[in-house]
Amino acid sequence: MLEIPTHYLPVQKNGITVAIRREDLIHPFVSGNKFRKLKYNLLQAKEENHKTLLTFGGAFSNHIASVAFAGKEHNFKTIGIIRGEELREKILENPTLKFAQENGMQFEFVSRSDYSNKENPEFLEKLKQKFADFYLIPEGGTNELAVKGCKEILNHKDSQFDYICCAVGTGGTISGLINSALPHQKVLGFPALKGDFLREEICMFAKTDNWQLIKDYHFGGYGKINLELVNFINNFSESNKIPLDPVYTSKMVFGIYDLIDKNYFPSHSKILLIHTGGLQGIQGMNQLLEKKQLPKIITNV
Repeated sequence: MLEIPTHYLPVQKNGITVAIRREDLIHPFVSGNKFRKLKYNLLQAKEENHKTLLTFGGAFSNHIASVAFAGKEHNFKTIGIIRGEELREKILENPTLKFAQENGMQFEFVSRSDYSNKENPEFLEKLKQKFADFYLIPEGGTNELAVKGCKEILNHKDSQFDYICCAVGTGGTISGLINSALPHQKVLGFPALKGDFLREEICMFAKTDNWQLIKDYHFGGYGKINLELVNFINNFSESNKIPLDPVYTSKMVFGIYDLIDKNYFPSHSKILLIHTGGLQGIQGMNQLLEKKQLPKIITNV
């Protein structure tokens, strides 16, 4: 069993205890929930004798970077269907795509309208005609096997916690946590995207109703950031020597501190935060922050 370090954070209110599980340290390039989601998918692809992995993602996708490296490490060819045809000319300017290409990933750039059809059988059939045999991994990596992997994040030592908290993208990580949480525990998810569609996605995989989505901390939507969040990330990183990614975990941690201030949690609650990695995205986000003339996210903690 993997032993992932858990750090306790300084919180001085109502006897509340907050700890953070450093899943970001699980692997240098396939970090956090991406390692968990890919674990059983890679085993299944090998069992079915596939030689190629095909998946989907955007410009700064943690999933694309992780599949590229994991594929190379496990002797698979990898194909990334990338949202946005304009990115074809910007690979070398984009740290995520550059990393994926350096690790052998072949790209297929598609328009945003075509990309929205990524689950359409006709669209998938065209991909099969073009690329022949491949093992399909959904955008973000979420499927039954991914949920099985994320179920392994919690261990018997975590029974002390009352709340298990994580950021939510496609719903796979929180579904695994829901399925492994104990009856006395509540799982809180902090969506990085706007909208209510995630509930339906999670219900496809979750076995119990011991969970809730906290929808107030997306900062405007997926990949959105402002000065308040940048300052929070940098202050948190400097104080705790723990880096946070700007798209997922930082918004969840911000939300937890805000909810503690607002007395959301009962006195003496014990809260476990799951750091799902994604730190590779900081470099790309800093490019955007520089264009907006905002402070950059500190990386040398």
